[in-house]
This record gives sequence, C-alpha cells and structure tokens, in this order.
Amino acid sequence: MPDGLLAGIDAGTTSVKVLLMTPDGRDVAVGRAPTTWSRTAQGEETTAETLTGAAQAALADALAQAPGARILGIGVASMAESGVLVDSADVPLAPVIAWHDTRDSAELAGLIATLSGEEFSRRTGLPLWTQWSATKHRWMRAHLPETTRATRRYNVAEWIVRGLGGDPVTEFSLASRTGWLDLHTGRPWAESLAWSGAPDSLLGDLVDAGVPVGHAQGAGPLAAISGAVLTIAGHDHQTAAVGLGAHRPGDEFDSAGTAEAILRTSHPNLLDSTVADLAAAGITVGRHAAPGRWCLLGATQGGLILGRVQHALGVDRDGLAALDDAAAAAADVPTAITLGPGAGDVQINPAATPGEVWRAATRAVTGQAAALSDRLTA
Repeated sequence: MPDGLLAGIDAGTTSVKVLLMTPDGRDVAVGRAPTTWSRTAQGEETTAETLTGAAQAALADALAQAPGARILGIGVASMAESGVLVDSADVPLAPVIAWHDTRDSAELAGLIATLSGEEFSRRTGLPLWTQWSATKHRWMRAHLPETTRATRRYNVAEWIVRGLGGDPVTEFSLASRTGWLDLHTGRPWAESLAWSGAPDSLLGDLVDAGVPVGHAQGAGPLAAISGAVLTIAGHDHQTAAVGLGAHRPGDEFDSAGTAEAILRTSHPNLLDSTVADLAAAGITVGRHAAPGRWCLLGATQGGLILGRVQHALGVDRDGLAALDDAAAAAADVPTAITLGPGAGDVQINPAATPGEVWRAATRAVTGQAAALSDRLTA
C-alpha cells in the first residue's frame, strides 16, 4: 500500500462518493455516503451540516479501506446551483435548497419582468428556469429574514473544501450556474446580484478549477488528510469530462447521474446570438472546469426519473440486473409510464409489468438525451 494517495470527492444529489488512488492512477478504495434531503411544505432541501457530514463520512469510509495511507491532495467536485448561505463568521443561515426545487417560480417571473429574460440569458448563458441560485436567493430573502445577514455563499464543493480547512473561494464552473456571473467578462454581474438582494461579496474570490486553495485539517478517522493540498474540481459533470479526456473543443460527453447531462466543450466567446439561441433551446453556456474553455450543457432528469421508477417498483441496487433482464425481454409499451411536467415526475401504468415499465423508462430518458445531442450538433 503506497502511503501517498490522492482523494477525489464527488458530492452529488444522491450520494457523496470518494475515490482514493495512487498518483499514477491506480484505484485503491471507494467510499460512499447518502446525500439526504427533506421534503417540506416549500419544497426539497437539506442543511449545510448534512452535506459536511456526508462528505466526511464518505471520506472516512474510503480511508478505513486504506490503513496507513497518507493523503497528498484532495479535489472536490459537486452538483451545482445549490449552495450554503453564511454570515461573516461562516455560520449557515438557511437551508440548502435542491437544484431541482421549483419554489421560486414567482421569482423567475419577476426576474424576467425586471432584468429582461433575454438580457439574463445573454449575460449569464442560462435558460429561463427556476434552477439558478439567483431566484432561490431572492425567495430566501423574501421568506427567511435571517438571510439579510448573509455575506457569503458557497457552492457545495466550495463548502466542503471550506469545512476541510480550505480558503473561501468560488470556482468558475460552479459560479456559472448561479445566474450571478457575467459569462463574457468572468466577473460578478452587479445587476443580477442587486435584483436578488445579494451583497457584492456573495461570490467571493473567483478561481479556476484545480487551483490550490489551502491545506486540509483532519483528526480521528480523517487524520490521514492533514496537510493535503485542497482544490475545487468544479461542476461534477464537467469534472468527469476532464477526467476522461473529453474536454477538447468539439468533444461531446454524456454524464449520466441523477441529472443526465450532455456536454459539448467549445472555445470561449461564442456570439451573443449563439448563446441566446442555445439558452432558448434549454442549453446552458458557461465557464468550463477546464480553464480557458466554455461548456455547452443540456440536461435531462433521467437519473432522477429512473430512480423514482426503481423505487416505485420496489427494486434495490441488488435487483437492478434482474430488472434489466426483464426489460430486455419485454415488449415496447410506451404507455407503461407517463412523464410529468415537474422535476422527475413520472406516473406508472399499474397494468404494465415491471419489465415493460423499466424498458419504457430507459427508452424515454435515452430519447431525451439523444434530442439534446441533436440540438448541440445543430
């Protein structure tokens, strides 16, 4: 067992995963902990403490499989849009709202009316959806008075790095998913921050993915990380593209998780008209985790849909292989499921067999991904 290892942390919507590997790329251990959410009257949310706890539990799980190892460096990637609001002492002030939560529908309408929806998409590269941090922050300002004390906001990866001892910074690919970053200048967009009721300090210092941002502090089960160099690896889908070498201009990458994302890497400085056309088609344009490049990203909620179908069928991870076999043998019955308008909404036809349902679900989400790829190519 080599004593000098690298750790990668991926904080996703469903779980936090940790990979320990040798500097020459050999996998050593994998740890995992669930990302837990609560359903409230307002929507789906979690807490900053829950995210920290999951990351530390997954890291401890991996380290327990590599006794005696010393961690040299830690990179953290995460889901985007969700974030942690803190006061001047880094104390969390509000729940962490799920990226797919739609409680901010009225705020989106207000943004379109006040900032101009076309201008918002042109400046940020983002479609007019409820997904972005800007509208969720405005919702919190209207409903949670304590958020008036907010001085800083961390994206999930940045919050985990901060909790491990890192510096208070914001990484570009995650900042591009907030609605507060001017895509073209790479600086905070003052008008959007002001509309959200957010102070100018909210994004903090902007850095590229992979830049060292301090050294880890660890004790007990995490003692092996003490002194490790910390970095923010960026938006999880883009980090995966970089890790697999699919980040050259023109490359396309299918990142299938809770959200299935189709990514196309491009040179920066696309025409404003191109950015607007892509946003109108539901495709985001943002700063890439690969510095100096932009990322065109279209996403479906394929993983979320499949997870809910799997749960409704009462099938756990161990039963997936048998369910796949049943789907492969089943006939095509498109009416076995109906996809709804909301995030991950799906209705199952009770007359359909589990194989027919799973076949229809996988075909539906694969069709969504194919349509996104065609839009990017066009």
